[in-house]
Amino acid sequence: MTSKPILVGYDGSDSSDAALGWALDAARLRGTSVRVMHAEPPFLAPGLAFAGPPGTPGDTPIRAGEQTLAVGLVRARRLAPDVTVDRVMVTGGAAAALVEESGESEIVVVGSRGLGGFSELLLGSTGLEVASRATCPVVVIRTGQLEPGPEGGRVVVGVDGSALSTEALGFAFEEASLRGCGLTAVHAWRSPYFDAHGRGGQAPTLIADEVFQGEELQALQDALALWQQKVPDVDVRQYVVHSHPARALIAASAGAELVVVGSRGRDSLRSVLLGSVSHAVVHHAHCPVAVVRPTDAKSLGQPARQA
Repeated sequence: MTSKPILVGYDGSDSSDAALGWALDAARLRGTSVRVMHAEPPFLAPGLAFAGPPGTPGDTPIRAGEQTLAVGLVRARRLAPDVTVDRVMVTGGAAAALVEESGESEIVVVGSRGLGGFSELLLGSTGLEVASRATCPVVVIRTGQLEPGPEGGRVVVGVDGSALSTEALGFAFEEASLRGCGLTAVHAWRSPYFDAHGRGGQAPTLIADEVFQGEELQALQDALALWQQKVPDVDVRQYVVHSHPARALIAASAGAELVVVGSRGRDSLRSVLLGSVSHAVVHHAHCPVAVVRPTDAKSLGQPARQA
């Protein structure tokens, strides 16, 4: 059981409602609490007329924000009466507040789109800033109908052999163990020659199968070995493909419980770098996305918590 709460940004939007639901489920699995945060922009001065939630026309921003938080707490207690929930109201930028609080949080959870105090948490802007700067894993929740896929009900993780990829693997194994589901490890490889700009073209099948595929499969197996020994209860699938990492992870995310990426990776071809692969996955994955930072307070080589 962790003593750190799960922090969730909340503004009353459908996206933040989905983030709240995910945070409550994750807190129940970990035996921890949830902290619900709402931020009001600094440019809305006290006393300025503000159209708050339905039924509160003319309320000041702070009062409307408090009412939004109250709605969130009521919803949280209805969804998870067994989870301890507290609230925090801040005036200022949502991203800065979430990043500052991340040091005392197990996970930060945000919706992919928001309104009001979290309107800047749009994919490609402040939401990505939180994923870049937070000192714990950040989970971005997408709303809408989840598409079915071969990895349905599993945790998907990108593996490239970097140190940060090892941290992402640890987080993914932990999630799979806690949820009692399988894990699919995706290792996408690219050839320095065949994938170079200006050359193009698929590597010949014979070369791909006999030269690259075997080496890349061995690299994936080596990366997984430690975690499979430490967490033997997790069913692991290994997926090695000649493809761009983002394309492979987005395809594998269909129907998945969660896709996990590191914020950056080993090199320019196989990197999981926020702003490239992670940026693309957060934008286009078909399920929630966890971005694991190199400063996450987790010890490498430590086994995942057991459910």
